Amino acid sequence: MTPKLSNDELRSLAADVARLSTLLTRERERLPTAYLGEARLRKAYLAYFLPSNSSKIHAPLQELALHPKNPLLKEKLRVLDIGSGPGSALLGVMEFFERREQRPRLELTALDQVAENLKEAEKLFLAHQGGSASGASFQAIQSGIEGLDRLVRGSFEVIILSNVLNELYHHDEERIGKRVDILRNIMGRFLADDGSCIVIEPALRETSREMLEVRDGLLERGFSVYSPCLFNGKCPALTNPKDWCHEDIPWDPPALVKELDTLTGLRKDSLKFSYLVLRKDNLSLKDGPREHSFRVKSEPLVSKGKREYYLCGENGRRLVTRQDKDHTPGNEVFGTLKRGDLVRFEGLIDEGKRFKVGRETVVSLAL
Repeated sequence: MTPKLSNDELRSLAADVARLSTLLTRERERLPTAYLGEARLRKAYLAYFLPSNSSKIHAPLQELALHPKNPLLKEKLRVLDIGSGPGSALLGVMEFFERREQRPRLELTALDQVAENLKEAEKLFLAHQGGSASGASFQAIQSGIEGLDRLVRGSFEVIILSNVLNELYHHDEERIGKRVDILRNIMGRFLADDGSCIVIEPALRETSREMLEVRDGLLERGFSVYSPCLFNGKCPALTNPKDWCHEDIPWDPPALVKELDTLTGLRKDSLKFSYLVLRKDNLSLKDGPREHSFRVKSEPLVSKGKREYYLCGENGRRLVTRQDKDHTPGNEVFGTLKRGDLVRFEGLIDEGKRFKVGRETVVSLAL
């Protein structure tokens, strides 16, 4: 249980949270290398950012568990968290499996260059030994990403890079190609043949679009995307420089996060992030019952007499429209769609530049 903070402690913490938030968003150019090595920023991260960041990993893990072959259903699951920070993603992995009936034995490895981060990650692991970590193991490796080849052994069923990719070669004009090469080396050397590499990035337009450029580079080199994309062609969001791809999942934050929101003017009432699940094989979320599905990639666009969404699927990024006059029980679900949903249509009308939901169209969720 987190000890109750005095008003002065809370205000001081709020100031550090606001500072860290600014560095991570509006002033990214000033973000120090290994910024969580600074005690006050690390404390701010643990209090405010860790709860949401640990929850973000649940979405890609849940989508992996939905596949008919369930690549997570193993006796043992080796997980490597690269640039782990204080262990946010590994905490999320443990929490995810705590809630499932069938739990693999987890072998968790955290790699980070800041010793204090690894100490915090070990504390989180020990605090969860009675749950998903029962019979699990934890290894901490203090190193930057350049130490992987020398210090890490064996292959992993899950490799995680959470809020790491955008920090690599940040000021380098050749950063996209270099990030592609790093991920190609990581997956080529350390990802099991049936393993998944999960990349999570901030929901900012710049970081999301650069992640999608890396995605396209990796597809050209023979890797495949499991999710959120439902096809392995070039990303259509990159066609328009104003477009990007991110999730916005409802989330009920802890009391301390709500207090800090009040003091800072920030708002963390949902999980906003971009992600990719990459694989060596062609396993895809669209396999089986989700074949020919679309991913909803926008909030509802409501105007007089109609409702619209942007969809992404085998034919790229397209707008889909339903006139209010065409609302029927069969397409009722259309009015409830949210960003990130997987949806299927029967009788969808293709009008070329956009799709249309007619009175005879049947709409259903694919998840």
